[in-house]
Amino acid sequence: MRIGMPHMGNTYIPFKALFQRLNVDFVLPPVNNQRTLSLGVRYSPEGLCIPFKLTLGNLIEAAELGADTLLMPSGYGICRLGYYATTQEQILHDLGYNNVEVVGVGFSERKLLGLLKIIKRLSNNAPWTRIISAFRIGLTKLNALDKVERVVQKIRAVELVKGTANRLYAKAIKAIDEADDNNTLKKVQVDYIDQLNQVTKNTQAQPLIVGIVGEFYVLLEPFSNLDVESELGKLGVEVRRRLFLSEWTKFSLFLNSLGIDEVAKIHKAALPYLKRDIGGDGWESVGEKVLHAKEYDGLIHLAPFTCMPEIVAQNIM
Repeated sequence: MRIGMPHMGNTYIPFKALFQRLNVDFVLPPVNNQRTLSLGVRYSPEGLCIPFKLTLGNLIEAAELGADTLLMPSGYGICRLGYYATTQEQILHDLGYNNVEVVGVGFSERKLLGLLKIIKRLSNNAPWTRIISAFRIGLTKLNALDKVERVVQKIRAVELVKGTANRLYAKAIKAIDEADDNNTLKKVQVDYIDQLNQVTKNTQAQPLIVGIVGEFYVLLEPFSNLDVESELGKLGVEVRRRLFLSEWTKFSLFLNSLGIDEVAKIHKAALPYLKRDIGGDGWESVGEKVLHAKEYDGLIHLAPFTCMPEIVAQNIM
């Protein structure tokens, strides 16, 4: 079994660590590029959204490299995400990759136990102790990546020499990827956060604060949004984004099951304008706009073309 998955920011790093510890062959497709997009556009139904097309391009490139089991996030509700895995598998079969299986991974509905069962199947029935150990190192890497990124978002806006934070961030990503135990990971995280905080700053800067809201994938995948956060940082803008994969994972896999709802406040704020879930992240986009209207200097709404939930949210906003 050779496992592949699409890119979404740095998500590949925790999954790579997970499968390597389970001695599963992990195939990493090239980072998103123009060829990835071209493949996805060429073989996707025209009206589907950019996340479908880019992830399809990733899956094709992974299959080209010999992956036979492809992981694809799935979901339920009004968003078309729930159909991605099945549709993409059929497209891959039509392209001649008949032995490829696309496994839909639904974090929100499966919760922790369901996800661990999928990992057990993909790891050729590895012992639970190894699975849990591998899962923990993956989560630790995910948390480290997001903690460093939060600091980068602040430093970009005030650094004296533009690009310094991005260069340190790239080194931090590489170091986190290469770390092979929790102690090394902690040291890498602390070291790079310290280096970022020591970057020479423009003490006279008063950066604008701009919130980023919108659909999950285009928020987290820089290629899909033209690396908007980095570009804003070059202009002296501090970006604030609620959605980080580590936080989402913490609630989806653990805390939601205990009745702790991280978006209840956001949904309540949206109620005067939108009274129910419209699929995807549309309800959250509206609620965040309401909450941040008086707090931020501006808000950027990132939405894929043809994304029904975000089209509804955009019109309300």
